[in-house]
Amino acid sequence: MTRLSDEQIKARLMALESWRLNDAGEIVKTYTFAGFPQALMFTTAVGVLAEAAQHHPDITINWNKVTLALTTHDAGGLTDKDFDLAKRIDTALPH
Repeated sequence: MTRLSDEQIKARLMALESWRLNDAGEIVKTYTFAGFPQALMFTTAVGVLAEAAQHHPDITINWNKVTLALTTHDAGGLTDKDFDLAKRIDTALPH
C-alpha cells in the first residue's frame, strides 16, 4: 500500500463525518452510546468488519464511548485502506 500525501489525506477526511487527524498521524473518531453494552456491541461489529478487511484499528472503550484510531502500520502512515475501513464502519454500523 502506498502512503497518502498530506493533500490526499485532507481530501479524504473531508469525505468522512467527524473523523480527524491526530498528532500521531492516525485518523480517529469517537462514538458515544447509551451505555457500556451498546459500546461493546459496536466494538464487536467493528472487529468483524476490520477482520474482513484484514485491517485492525486501535480501539479504546471508556464506558459508553468507543474511540477508533486507524493507520496502516506496514506502510508507515495513512493509506486508502484506512479511509476505506472508516467509511465502511460509518455506513455499515449503527452509531
